[in-house]
Amino acid sequence: MIDLSTDYVGLKLKNPLVPSASPLSKNLDSALRLEDAGAGALVMYSLFEEELRAEEAMTDRFLLHADLGHGEADGFLPDHGHFTSCLDQYLDHLRQLKQRLEIPVIASLNGVSLSGWVELGKEMQQAGADALELNVYHVAADAAQSGDVVEARYLTLLEELRGSVNVPIIMKLSPYFSSLPHFVKQLEQAGARGIALFNRFMQPDIDLDSLRMVDQLHLSYPDEALLRMRWIAILRGRTALTLAATGGVHGYEEAIKLLLAGADVVHLASCLLQHGPAKLTQILHEMEAWMSEREYISVAQLKGSMSQQNLPDPSAMARASYIRVIEHYEAPRGVWR
Repeated sequence: MIDLSTDYVGLKLKNPLVPSASPLSKNLDSALRLEDAGAGALVMYSLFEEELRAEEAMTDRFLLHADLGHGEADGFLPDHGHFTSCLDQYLDHLRQLKQRLEIPVIASLNGVSLSGWVELGKEMQQAGADALELNVYHVAADAAQSGDVVEARYLTLLEELRGSVNVPIIMKLSPYFSSLPHFVKQLEQAGARGIALFNRFMQPDIDLDSLRMVDQLHLSYPDEALLRMRWIAILRGRTALTLAATGGVHGYEEAIKLLLAGADVVHLASCLLQHGPAKLTQILHEMEAWMSEREYISVAQLKGSMSQQNLPDPSAMARASYIRVIEHYEAPRGVWR
């Protein structure tokens, strides 16, 4: 029997397929279905600090100060004791997931202030999170801000939070760092236990009729896994951090390729939103069939076997591959050359 177990920031998982932060984790029934489908762990949906701050401002305005000068309005105000904040809802749901699920539960935090990252991270640990995934969704659009300043932002919040919590911390990164391997080493030295590659920034679009910027959610597509595969293959063996691939996994093919490149776990979201938890079971079974056919006995044997350090031609992950692809491209028949 094939051993599918893997290590994720010190957590022993039964297999490397992990549903990432998505609306599916907001519902207990959906979370239970994901576990029944074979999930190795579960990353909760993200808690956004901006939502908490907006809620606090609203509460302050409508519950605490709405009666100033209008004493007769007191009877129409909600009972403060029955108001449940977004934070309370998230922590209660986290506790409920921990009570009902047997697999590890990773809390996901998207903060904006240093104090927010630290205080909310401590709350999540106290509620029972097995690990924390820091979703640092920062778009560096300030021309006066250097790359060093951007990286220092990540390192500072990691160091502050590391000093306040004991659970493993996973940094979810974007692909836009100028020297990713160097930055990953800095994160390792600052106390991270893992990294998730890569965060998918939501890209705004332009409505040509209204001439306005519009927000749109586009689910991932399989080709997106290639960027993850390349960088995981480069990082494997160059860092002790757990490597999680997130983005573009829609079938067993992408999952296997990412494991071969060196991923310890593979995150799933878009394919589960499209097809439901049963898709996870399908991918898991097809992975096992592929491994059995090729006589792999474990995921450990598979992981990293095609990372850059294990390739006979390491240039396949570097610039030389770009040159080879360009030089050997041929346009289809009938296309003017």
